[in-house]
Amino acid sequence: MDKAQILIASNRGPVSFSTAEDGSLEFRRGGGGLVSGMSSVATEVDGIWVCAALSEADRRAAAEAPEARLDLAHDLDGMRVHMLDIPEETFTGAYTEIANSTLWFVQHMLYATPNKPSFGSDFRGRWEDYEAYNNAFAEALVAGAADGARVAVQDYHLSLVPRILRARRPDLRIAHFSHTPWAPPEYFRLLPDHVARDLLEGMLGADQLGFHSPRWADAFLRCCAEVLNADVDLDKRTVEYGGRVVGVGVHALGADEEDLRASARDPRVAEREETLREVVGDTALIVRVDRTELSKNIVRGLEAYRELLRERPEWIGRVTHLAFAYPSRGDVPEYREYTDSVLRVAEEINEEFATPEWQPLVLEVNDDYPRSLASFRMADVLLVNPIRDGMNLVAKEGPVLSERDSVLVLSREAGAADELGGHALMVNPYDTVETAEALHRALSMEAGERRRRREALREAAVALPPRRWFQEQLRSLD
Repeated sequence: MDKAQILIASNRGPVSFSTAEDGSLEFRRGGGGLVSGMSSVATEVDGIWVCAALSEADRRAAAEAPEARLDLAHDLDGMRVHMLDIPEETFTGAYTEIANSTLWFVQHMLYATPNKPSFGSDFRGRWEDYEAYNNAFAEALVAGAADGARVAVQDYHLSLVPRILRARRPDLRIAHFSHTPWAPPEYFRLLPDHVARDLLEGMLGADQLGFHSPRWADAFLRCCAEVLNADVDLDKRTVEYGGRVVGVGVHALGADEEDLRASARDPRVAEREETLREVVGDTALIVRVDRTELSKNIVRGLEAYRELLRERPEWIGRVTHLAFAYPSRGDVPEYREYTDSVLRVAEEINEEFATPEWQPLVLEVNDDYPRSLASFRMADVLLVNPIRDGMNLVAKEGPVLSERDSVLVLSREAGAADELGGHALMVNPYDTVETAEALHRALSMEAGERRRRREALREAAVALPPRRWFQEQLRSLD
């Protein structure tokens, strides 16, 4: 296999496959600026993207491509992709049981600790799957990397990869980026001791680590100091461990304005906007766009809207809440239960307040990107109230596309709060009364202030677009 100077490793790749009616394979590029930004850099500088097969169609594509190199079987516009067909049981243990059902919960501090977690012998077996999964990625990266190549490893699915690479290929320059928050040591230590150490030591195999927010970077540094007894410099953000010094950087991913505006020109966006306008009439619009993840705090957001209608009845009949949720992680029981809660609260709100002429809440749980873009353009208020979020690009994308100078109501626990907090209305995500008051203030805000805030939000939102974000990390390896 030909070697690459830059390699990207991530669980989800830049392309995904489906089976057409005639049985042939069809693929589509991943949406969003992050994929386009990273893949454009990799294409220009002789790169390979290593990812995992996530569906049966992906597995078939990987099996049919020479050496699982998708670009040797499909025209990917110059992008080279190596898709790993990891055994299904191993993948389920690593991805569903460890990454999504354990590490995600720890980093977002989502466990109801009187009952969970409980790490028994079954967990040990799943952890071996996670090790095998990381080893499979490392093997592919070792095989595909040219001498002195730079490797950009993405996220909590692949925390062990840097250390494995360091042992196998000390010539490589390795970065690891965490797109989630990072838990403080007192919560991180919920993990079994050997797992906590393995995760930290795995990441410290890199030359440079990256986070979206100073809060997450500093929490990681504290974990290294307290769990590993490493020599940590909080001011310089470095960790000295095992005879090496690792830098820890903060790179706040921004929105890709050019990509967003191009996507918003799709005729389907105008069609969705027309359809939505027929539903909501001339009412003011509160919009939220999320995945149905526990961290997104959709239920409390709906409860805050109910609080608004109860305590500020002047808005009854004059405002509509558009709540668009993308299905997420249906293989995790807690997520299925949470989606049911979202649907139940939404139904209660409509039953309590709806009139023959007015539906207070429009909730749709499906995947419709053009609809999301249309709602950004239409919004008077954008509600982003996560319990905890590594960044939250919705908070940045909304102000870029807004045509009505939408006011951002933003949780202080989102990574985006570092950059946007001075121009948004900030809320405690657990306080539904405070959130309801922020919604009222946003709906009532004078036009000049709305415009000043929205323009400042847009400027902050696009400060580090995906392409520059990725280039910044690669430069840190030079």
